[in-house]
Amino acid sequence: MTKPGVQATWPNLARIIEWACRVEVLAPKPGNVNAYGRGHGMEVEDFLHSAQAIAPVLSIPGKGVGERILAAVIATKTVVKTNTNLGIILLFSPLARATLEAEKPATLRQALTTVLARLDIDDARLAYQGIRLAQPGGMGHSPAHDIAEEPQVTLLEAMQWAAEWDNIARQYHSGFGDIFELGIPSLLEGFAKWENIEWATTLAYLTFLATLPDSLVRRKYGATVAAQVAQKASQIQKQLIIQGPGFQMETKLRAWDQALKRDLINPGTSADLTAATLLVGALCQTSELKFLEA
Repeated sequence: MTKPGVQATWPNLARIIEWACRVEVLAPKPGNVNAYGRGHGMEVEDFLHSAQAIAPVLSIPGKGVGERILAAVIATKTVVKTNTNLGIILLFSPLARATLEAEKPATLRQALTTVLARLDIDDARLAYQGIRLAQPGGMGHSPAHDIAEEPQVTLLEAMQWAAEWDNIARQYHSGFGDIFELGIPSLLEGFAKWENIEWATTLAYLTFLATLPDSLVRRKYGATVAAQVAQKASQIQKQLIIQGPGFQMETKLRAWDQALKRDLINPGTSADLTAATLLVGALCQTSELKFLEA
């Protein structure tokens, strides 16, 4: 007999995963492929196809986190030629596993803690394979737990080691604390203000970018550039909260989007965190947060 709650309705998980990916890419998010168009050699359609590819793979019951990561990367490779979604896959895989184990949405975070604690060396081995296959930019080499080598520690231990400089690894280390404590409140605030999920997503994205200097930008261009991007994000975030969506705000976002893409700056980690926030938000909807069909 299946447990009540999320596990009993697990086929819905694929729909929610695809929804979260779609909303994330279509929201105004300066520097990334978004509502304003292509960027960094990728199109909006590449991300939509990737979402369709990974949603059913991540939703299969019984698979471990490492298995989900590798399978989702392989599925992505069948529909696009570039790395569109590795960060999303790394974040969604433990969330999907936890969703399938949670007795009800309210216990998702507790189930996630358990899933992360169970991660082992086999999860690390499969995840490393997936990361190598995805060929992400800006990875370089690491003095310990290098993805080019076979892992000697669990996936959780590897992520904990990298958490100081990688914001996705930081989520594994903190039990996805930034998603639950930074992203979700921001998404709630934006949706309560405007009843528009795309603009609420933009607010969550700017909040991540302003609060956690983007680790992909930091790896590629250094801490100074990442701090400058964070400072600009903070300015626009405050303006968006005060002014709300509209022509003036769209003009500012478009201008910054063009400037970032001209300088080849892609705050992709912040976009990944935003996608994970949308997934968690949709899974844990309350009477105040009914945006899945918005």
